[in-house]
Amino acid sequence: MTKYREILRLLSLGISERKIAESCDVSRNTVSRIRKRSDAISLKWPLEASLTDKVLETMLYPKGTVDTSEKRMPDFEYIRRELLKNGVTKKLLWTEYLEDCRRSGDNPLMYSQFCFHIQQNEQKRRATMHIPRKPGEQIEVDWAGDPAHIVDPDTGEITDAWIFVGVLTYSQYAYVEAFINERTQAWITAHIHMYEFFGGVSRILISDNCATAVDRKQSDWYTPKLNQTYHEMAEHYNTAVIPARVRRPRDKPVTEGSVGNISTWITAALRNEQFFSLSELNLAIREKLRNFNAKPFQKKEGSRSSIFLGEEKPLLTPLPATRYELSNWKKATVQFNYHIAVDKMYYSVPYQYIKDEVDVRMTDHVIEVFYKHERIASHKRLQGRPGQYSTVKEHMPADHQKYLEWDGDRFRRWAKEIGPNASIVIDRMLTSGRIEQQSYRACMGIMKLAEKHSRAKLEAVCSKALTYSSAPSYKSIKNLFATMKPEEFAALTSPAMANARVNPHGLTRGARYYGGVDHAE
Repeated sequence: MTKYREILRLLSLGISERKIAESCDVSRNTVSRIRKRSDAISLKWPLEASLTDKVLETMLYPKGTVDTSEKRMPDFEYIRRELLKNGVTKKLLWTEYLEDCRRSGDNPLMYSQFCFHIQQNEQKRRATMHIPRKPGEQIEVDWAGDPAHIVDPDTGEITDAWIFVGVLTYSQYAYVEAFINERTQAWITAHIHMYEFFGGVSRILISDNCATAVDRKQSDWYTPKLNQTYHEMAEHYNTAVIPARVRRPRDKPVTEGSVGNISTWITAALRNEQFFSLSELNLAIREKLRNFNAKPFQKKEGSRSSIFLGEEKPLLTPLPATRYELSNWKKATVQFNYHIAVDKMYYSVPYQYIKDEVDVRMTDHVIEVFYKHERIASHKRLQGRPGQYSTVKEHMPADHQKYLEWDGDRFRRWAKEIGPNASIVIDRMLTSGRIEQQSYRACMGIMKLAEKHSRAKLEAVCSKALTYSSAPSYKSIKNLFATMKPEEFAALTSPAMANARVNPHGLTRGARYYGGVDHAE
């Protein structure tokens, strides 16, 4: 209700209407109307004690004595829903309300009363209740609003450092740490360090509704969906995450209050100090945090530390045996060689999933592949030069597995059984590349030619190929199979040719070709 007595008192003191409006939390027009009405009815200060604000309202505004219960009240639930729609205003709804009252013959509220009752109804809906917290039940986490700063010692450049805050709601025992950014890795790392600082885990974790906690694409206002990495961390620590609603600070009141205190007693207390690294800043924060937690409460006995150690810590769930290892998730499509690419490294999955989209979980040490929430592959994460392959034999088709069983020594043993020329060709193929494995496919091709034609013909073709090049390729040998005539195969497979010495230098012309004497004759 308007403070009529206070407005009249201040008017009698000669205070300006603007100052009175600020002091009594009303508009300047309201003060001006009260001045005019009081002058009209000769109402002067000082007033009798019996003239309360309610009585003064009746005297100043006689029409206001009409009982609003005789007037039709608006449908507050309908109005609340309609105001959520774009372009809908109270003025529009009041106009529609007047028209509805006219049709039904009801007495309507004036616009000011209409707005007043809507406001009163909204305040009733926003009623809050004190909820008693149990020791060890709940932790609230958030990023503090104002960052700290790190100075580059060489350039003087200032970098913001964002402050993570975690608070046990029963004891208000706090954990604080600075990070260079607010990304997923910093968010998860902050939780890991917080749990280790507390020495245990609460049953419930109330988080901020940030992108590192909630998957915005798959969430709505009522049913937020956790980010997959955050959900995985919660499962590891066996805690339930309940994200706060957007723009609803009452959902996490303890951490909201602690953020303000921490901004004063930690961040602001360090404002005149310079820090040249994140670790240096966090050392200073840890010292301030120790003092903050040990600071006695003003309105109750003890401190955050004493209540935490005496009542709350024993009721926290023990930490798991191993620290949570931060993971990232991505989607990948299985390539035709039944591998997926992760940071320019390649990991196999069963060949049946070629062209399927899979989910990939990545940690510093492990790569796991999931299809429809079922794990189908797991690899030790590759390190070092890009382009490496991690292949599980069981992921390969049967014919590829057979190929995998071959190595350089086995190819050489096989070629030796064919003949000396095939042995030379295979050996030179295996030594032609930077690494032996690069030639395995060509060697397998030579084997296929032997199966298609015959071993004897392969030996003959290798003999012919060595007269043209000291290191024939698979393609040149395949071409010879296509171009050689049957009589050439017969001549090359004769006993005389079989015992002929192989020229290690390929085709060599004699001195007679160049006009000289061939001493071999």
